[in-house]
Amino acid sequence: MNDRIPRRQLLKMVGLGSAATVFSSLAASASASPTPPIAATPPVPHRDSPPGENRTGLPPVTIRSVKAIGTAPQGANLVVVKVETSEPGLYGIGCATFTQRAEVVVTAINNYMPDFCVGRNVDDIEDLWQAFFVSSYWRNGPVLNNALSGLNQALWDIKGKRANMPVYQLLGGKARFAVDCYAHADGHTPEEVAANVQKFMDQGFRHVRIQQGGYGSLQLAKQPDWRDAGFGRPTDDFMDARAYIQAVPKLFATVRKTCGEEVELLHDTHERVQPQDMINMCRRLEEFDPYWIEDPLTPENMHLFPQLRAATTVPFAMGELFNNPNEFVDYIARRDFDYFRCHVSQIGGITPAIKVAHLGEFFNVRSGWHGPGDVSPVGHAAQCHIDLAIWNFGVQESVFFNDVTKEVFPGTPEIKKGYMYINEAPGLGVDINEKLAAKYPITNNAGKWTLRGRDGTIIRP
Repeated sequence: MNDRIPRRQLLKMVGLGSAATVFSSLAASASASPTPPIAATPPVPHRDSPPGENRTGLPPVTIRSVKAIGTAPQGANLVVVKVETSEPGLYGIGCATFTQRAEVVVTAINNYMPDFCVGRNVDDIEDLWQAFFVSSYWRNGPVLNNALSGLNQALWDIKGKRANMPVYQLLGGKARFAVDCYAHADGHTPEEVAANVQKFMDQGFRHVRIQQGGYGSLQLAKQPDWRDAGFGRPTDDFMDARAYIQAVPKLFATVRKTCGEEVELLHDTHERVQPQDMINMCRRLEEFDPYWIEDPLTPENMHLFPQLRAATTVPFAMGELFNNPNEFVDYIARRDFDYFRCHVSQIGGITPAIKVAHLGEFFNVRSGWHGPGDVSPVGHAAQCHIDLAIWNFGVQESVFFNDVTKEVFPGTPEIKKGYMYINEAPGLGVDINEKLAAKYPITNNAGKWTLRGRDGTIIRP
């Protein structure tokens, strides 16, 4: 209700005939007894304040330098970005590891990133991510995305240190007390794999990934024909696809019989099976209740996911080879897979990973970040902070870092009874000993990633 009295009615009530008379009386009164001026208060900076000024009225903390640090204390190439700031002693580190092209990522960081970000406000994490993502015009590539991830994680590390909080607190706080992990059990025979699964169960793991033979394949002792023909390279690996799809159900049967029903079993096909063979194999796996089957299709065959999903009840994890976080949108919205399996540094860091995770929550798709040994301890810590904060967490891949790696990276997350724990320090909680890291330089060794069928045809991972 409006209790304001109309101006004409007010004039009649006070017995004055016109507005001019009222204003004249007010003016005379003001000149006769002037009102003391109100004491001035310091201006409070706000969103319309001049650029460079923050809410404290102090200059912002800016990026003073940025550089790449390459190290390989456990054999795999690891790349870390270090961001130093205008505040003495304040810096952050982030994982930028693309182990197959490590030297190229180092070049991208050292030669291109300083001109882009030196002098910029460390608080503007979202703006810096968006700007760098499109800074080279063409985007979505693994080299620049990993460089961007290193910068992004380092900025989150700095923000946590400035707030005197672990990063997970800045993401909303803990949704669980620790991060449940899965271990890797392999072996040459199903019985050997089962024995290794039992060892991890005795250590407290509730989730174990099982593989027989080579990583994501079954290598046979027989010499393939293409080697006899002098085709390919001597170091190329061989996979018999038919032997593989026959062996995996037998592997699951043996492990279930030996280790029981309580343990969650995972398996990685590494995109190496044709879609129709994948459907047939997964139907045979349903009775063994797998936690997930990972990477059932190559990126080139993603359009077949609806048929795969309709053909079997086996849960799927997908996305390790995705570069752009936008690649997840349609598949998550259709619920084509049950776990998003992206490599956090591959898609650009914590900022896009959180967006993928929140998208998945709306469709009941859970996390399963890619976390092998070629993700640095900094990257594992970043993933752990996300895992602690999001509601739709699934499981985290674990790595047992050696003592040298832990010395190079003080504050490396720890595994206890199958759970991953961070150290609760402000920021990401992991540091790097640059002097020690330099003793284990990276190399140009890209690893063995060439896999061929019986006639020598390349099998796509």
